[in-house]
Amino acid sequence: MKYENMVEGTFIERPNRFIAHALINENMEVCHVKNTGRCKELLIPGSKVYLEKNNNSNRKTKYSLISVNKSGRLINMDSNAPNKAVHEWLKEGNLFSDITLIRPETKYNNSRFDFYVEHGNKKTFIEVKGVTLEEDGIVRFPDAPTIRGVKHIYELCEAKKDGYEAYVIFVIQMKDVKYFMPNYSTHKEFGDALIEARKSGVQILAFDCQVTKESMKLSDEVEVKL
Repeated sequence: MKYENMVEGTFIERPNRFIAHALINENMEVCHVKNTGRCKELLIPGSKVYLEKNNNSNRKTKYSLISVNKSGRLINMDSNAPNKAVHEWLKEGNLFSDITLIRPETKYNNSRFDFYVEHGNKKTFIEVKGVTLEEDGIVRFPDAPTIRGVKHIYELCEAKKDGYEAYVIFVIQMKDVKYFMPNYSTHKEFGDALIEARKSGVQILAFDCQVTKESMKLSDEVEVKL
């Protein structure tokens, strides 16, 4: 997936979940933050950030914050990017070579999964989770408690019992990491749910991404340690 009209700036502060102040061409700008997570380890005053300039004159903010340079590592923090990147990756035949249908945002019982896929004679639900939390090359999810995330995992277990294939794909929005693991210190229940999901036959995968200032693309599989 690609962005247009990218500019470089310097992060100043984040008054709330939805906006940030950044210095762009020596002007202070109010920017939309496309990630409502905490991201405290990313948005450090003085950090270099990369923003997409919006052409829509009706928007209150002229820029959207897309990625940040964290100690030399470029990390995409756009929460919409993982689904877009996975959609492209699926269409290229990377997970299944015989896909006949890809349907985003598909309801099952009390959940809405990111993708429903048909390939051959199989029917598959896929839930996508974007990962931006990194420390010493180890990446974790979530960075804040996610009751909705736990609900999705157990619904995938139910889908598996009903005869569907079921996948959780963690999209690590950066490159060159060691491995992925649940963030037990933040939300133990999510990690426990992943263990139960794996026991139920749900496939749990993680992939890092090639990230540039203008793009993000799924790259290599990363080890998952539960």
